[in-house]
Amino acid sequence: MIMKLMMKQGEIQWSDDENTTTLTAPEFPEFALKVEEAICSLGGSVFPKLNWSAPRDAYWIAMNSSLKCKCLSDIFLLFKSSDFITRDFTQPFIHCSDDSPDPSLEYQLVLRKWCELIPGAEFRCFVKENKLIAISQRDYTQYYEHIFKQKEELGRCIQEFFKKHIQYKFFDEDFVFDVYRDSRGKVWLIDFNPFGEVTDSLLFTWEELKSGNILKDEASEGAAMEQDCPSFRYTNSNLTVQPSPYLSYRLPKDFVDLSTGEDVHKLIDLLKLKRNQQDDEEL
Repeated sequence: MIMKLMMKQGEIQWSDDENTTTLTAPEFPEFALKVEEAICSLGGSVFPKLNWSAPRDAYWIAMNSSLKCKCLSDIFLLFKSSDFITRDFTQPFIHCSDDSPDPSLEYQLVLRKWCELIPGAEFRCFVKENKLIAISQRDYTQYYEHIFKQKEELGRCIQEFFKKHIQYKFFDEDFVFDVYRDSRGKVWLIDFNPFGEVTDSLLFTWEELKSGNILKDEASEGAAMEQDCPSFRYTNSNLTVQPSPYLSYRLPKDFVDLSTGEDVHKLIDLLKLKRNQQDDEEL
């Protein structure tokens, strides 16, 4: 039984309705307690993700416009609003070419201690056949002058970090990893990602990454002579600054499809509607 609020002649009345079905939200008290304990042990603020993806496309819905979470409800809000997380649940193997049936998955909620990172110090690295072939500025929508000035040193530090800590130690020979270089010059490993379309290739294309035909134009002149020197791409001027790719997730999908022309049928329907409106005005 629930109490239903009714309005009658400007007065508020309460009535019992025994035929109304009560919907209750599911509760997971043990899980919620473990998450809250984990958040506290990590300093009170965490960065959440699943096995593969983080809800980067849903940052705009949070009160702080950030992925910084202080409680389980913050995590739930981001996960429910994220297309990336939905894809992990519904189509985790969408770009896989293996003909074997999808394996059973055990999803993991991953919580990391929140750290304030400078976007201009993050880099994505692409490895093919255990060789570092490409490095891309992570936040390619902005121009960072220090990357342009330190490109040779950055490429050398990341290459040394890869050879010392990662090369031939990862379970696969093709993969992607993200790193962060702090103000002291130390390189930190952030995450690993699959080598394929499911991972954002940033300033490269997957066609050139998979084929290995990557131009060395972005590499330093001295390092370009080395055979194993990776291609290093970055936003080299304010003229090449781009809008954030996550902005489109703030709009309804129909608007995005129409603006990009990805859904031809929606575009045709819109043109028909506009034509009908013009015909009505002429009449």
